[in-house]
This record gives sequence, structure tokens and C-alpha cells, in this order.
Amino acid sequence: MAPESRTSQFARVTKVLKKHYKPVAPDARRAVLEHLLFACCLEDAHYEAAEEAFAALVHTFFDWNEVRVTTISELSEVMAGLPNPRAAANRIKRVLQSVFEDTYEFDLEIWRKKNLGPTVKWLKKIDGTTNFLVAYVVQSALGGHAIPVDSGVLAALRIVELVSDKDVEAAVVPGLERAVSKSKGIEFGSMLHQFGADFTANPYSPSVRKLLLEINPNVKDRLPKRRSRKRTGQTQSAEQPPSAEAEASGTEGKKPTRRNKASKGKQPPARAAKKRPAAPAKKPAASKPKPSVAGPTSKTGTSRKSSASAGLSKRKPR
Repeated sequence: MAPESRTSQFARVTKVLKKHYKPVAPDARRAVLEHLLFACCLEDAHYEAAEEAFAALVHTFFDWNEVRVTTISELSEVMAGLPNPRAAANRIKRVLQSVFEDTYEFDLEIWRKKNLGPTVKWLKKIDGTTNFLVAYVVQSALGGHAIPVDSGVLAALRIVELVSDKDVEAAVVPGLERAVSKSKGIEFGSMLHQFGADFTANPYSPSVRKLLLEINPNVKDRLPKRRSRKRTGQTQSAEQPPSAEAEASGTEGKKPTRRNKASKGKQPPARAAKKRPAAPAKKPAASKPKPSVAGPTSKTGTSRKSSASAGLSKRKPR
């Protein structure tokens, strides 16, 4: 069986997109620079959010030069409705700075009168531009045939196997402009962008999954899946978590003894803190008896010296 051609593949994509989205035409009243700055807001975002962010820039600041000198944080606050306002603010600030350094003004209408080839080369040299910005300006402002493709579109087309990993890295869709005619470029590009914006907002939504399967029913295994949370540590019993006392005493999982059964439901009394025994008091040293001045003392402590009459009475008569 011969492989399906790119024209028939994108014809099937167009048929599916028409069931879910309505085409959005660009504002023909905008200048070339305004189309470029609007594309900075539109990348990876819905049309409604981009329109609100662009209108907030126009009404908040005096002119584009004031936007150029404003910090990225302040611009992000003004465009808070975008899915990534800081990235959009960074693109806008870099584009305005590069245009000002190259032309010293904010008027790019002269590029409408030049050939498309040199204009595309000049747009790619502007700092901050992407393939999406260049393609959008070529299609919306310069009347060329280019279909803008952002990261959301590339991710969705990668799942349905319409682009490869190398194409995603290069941010291109090979053969897209040949498969889709210029007369249907704006219609197809706007519906494809809405699909990419929905994928960027929530790739797990049932509506996005359904649309992917309508484009290619054989990619069920390639659909985005949520990551399961890994359990860390040991799982506790679902019946009842261990009490703090059991954890502290280390009796978790042990059968209660008789004493524990009797006292079940009663809170054990708090143990009194053990007191260290007081050191025994030192006994005062016994005072030694002072020796008598009369002479040496006996073992009983009495004086050996006695009177003369007492000695004579102890003698036996002759």
C-alpha cells in the first residue's frame, strides 16, 4: 500500500478542524509593525487573549517607544491574561529595540513595497523574532503564502505523526505550504493555531484527545498521559494511623499485654522524673579533747595524778 501523500493528510486535518473551530481573519487596518507586535502576543495563545493583551499595550502606554523602555516585569503585568506573559513581553521588547536601532523609528510600511524575499530576510534578522512571527507577518501584512506554526501546533502534529523530532527542533512543518493552497492559507492557519493553543493550555483534555484521534486513530498509545505520583516511604495502614504514644514507646504493631488490656482506653499517668539522690552531708569532725595540764590522761580520759592520802589508803598494813 502506497503511503498517504502530504496533501491528503492535511486535507483530512482541515476537515477535522472545521468541525471544531471557526476561521479568524487578521485585522487589515493594522500596520506592519502592529502585525509583528500582535504576533508576539499571539504565539502559543488564543486569539481572544492576544487581542486583550495587544489592546492593553496600546491603551496603557503613550507610544511604542515607551513600551521599548519599559521593563519586562511591567509589560508582563499589563499582559497578564496570556499563558506566558513574560515570554511575550521579552519578544516585544527585543523586537522594538532591534527595529529602533536599525531604522531609528517605528514605521515599517516601506517593506510593503519591496519584494517578499528581501523582506523575509530582514524580518529574520530582527532580534526576538521567531518562525511564527515571520510567517504571521508575511501572511497577514505582506500578502505572502506562509502558515504560522508555534510550539503547540508542532507538539500536536508530532503526536499524529505529521512531523518528526527534527522538524520540531527546527520549528518547521515540511510541505505545509504546498499541501495547503494560498487561498485557504489564512483559514487553515487560524484553525490550526486555535488547535495548538488548546493543546498548549491543556493537552490532557478530552476534547483535545478526541480531536487527535479523529486526525489519526492509530496514535492512541502516543496521547499525552499524566505522570503518576511515586509513593515515598512506607505506606501506613488504612485503618488507623499509629498514635503518637505508640510511636514514642515503640509498641506499634505489638499485641497488648494483660496490663495493657486492663488499662486500654485510659491514659497512662505521666512518669515522675527520676531525682538523683542527694549527696550525704559531711559529718563535722569530732573535736579532740584537749590534754590536761596536770599530766597525761588515761584511756578513760581521767587524770592519773591523785592525792597523797588516796595512795596511802590503798597500801596494806604491815
